[in-house]
Amino acid sequence: MPDSNSKFSAAEQGLGYMFQPRLALLQALDCPEDCLVFIERNDDVEFVEQDGKVSLGSLKHKVEGDRLTDLSTDFWKSVRIWLVNFKRTGRTASKARYQLLTTAEVSAGSFLTQFEDFEADGERRAHDAGAALAMSRSELIGEIRDELADLDGDELADFYSRITIFSRTPRINDIPDLVGRRLITVRKEFRQALFQRLEGWWIDLVIQTLTGRRSEPIKVQELHDRLAMLADDYKIDSLPIEFTDKLPEGRIDATGDKRRFVEQLRALNLSTDRIRYAIIDYYRAFEQRSSWARANLLVSDEIERYEDKLVEEWGRYKALVCENITADSKDEVCISAGRELYRWAEQSTGQLRIREKVAEQYVVRGTFHILANGIPAPRVHWHPRFLERLAKALGVAA
Repeated sequence: MPDSNSKFSAAEQGLGYMFQPRLALLQALDCPEDCLVFIERNDDVEFVEQDGKVSLGSLKHKVEGDRLTDLSTDFWKSVRIWLVNFKRTGRTASKARYQLLTTAEVSAGSFLTQFEDFEADGERRAHDAGAALAMSRSELIGEIRDELADLDGDELADFYSRITIFSRTPRINDIPDLVGRRLITVRKEFRQALFQRLEGWWIDLVIQTLTGRRSEPIKVQELHDRLAMLADDYKIDSLPIEFTDKLPEGRIDATGDKRRFVEQLRALNLSTDRIRYAIIDYYRAFEQRSSWARANLLVSDEIERYEDKLVEEWGRYKALVCENITADSKDEVCISAGRELYRWAEQSTGQLRIREKVAEQYVVRGTFHILANGIPAPRVHWHPRFLERLAKALGVAA
């Protein structure tokens, strides 16, 4: 746990960086779908509407109890950024609005309280701002004062009238709950899990933007489309699918892996490529089931009932392919039957779903491998004589 009292602590600065994309996500959810979002272009976040209206936002996560005063640098540094935009976009012809969203409060008696009022009196703001600036001996404030002097009286009043301070903006830990209130189409107990997945996608999108891997702005429509797609995973006939492209850490050892489900596949003389894919399916299914359990997405005994269904269907097909195998059957006949049984489990069981819309193949394939990995005895096996061999190896009766 970081010591926020240490002079070397960067906790608040770190929170500030993390706060910006999280608050931008909350803001974007309330924007029109045709709105565009820019990150770190003209300000921390920028929203551009279809009619050309622009909102530039400076986002500040401050220490609890922090307050804005007349000469607070958070405000005046933002003014400097906004002033550049105001001049560049036509001054009084500009379509831009400027917002300071801060977790701090505005000190009672400060002229900055005027900026919390949407009914802006630009001339009064300009007058009081000028008085405050005149009292400062700060070099930074002096530079900003000089840059403001480039505006005439009407321009100055117009510029200040565009600024709004949103004080006491929700802190970073409060935002997930506020996003959750916008996810009313999803059952309440699933909203945290949905938020985490949505934020993960959003953060990745922000990273792509900041690193230049993505050149176009983020479309609010993209956010709503992604939210709708993720929300579908939390309906009664579906579950989230999160491991489609995930791989186990480290090297996949198809020839040396000692797990029972892998030994079963070696008993069928399968290629290392097929065994490698089986290891991947096992990993994805195992991790996916664990994720569902952690998020409390499964109803009572759902996994057990699903496994029972797979075992029954496996038993039915095993009875068919092994019908003519006897004690006198040669091993190559048993291997052939086992390969056919495994081929069925691998390629012909897509309809055996844990829920109707959970169609991802690694779920059923991987669950068969989990069943084939059972200790002390697997619930499914491929080679007709695998259990006999296992019992002999363990020195117990089959």
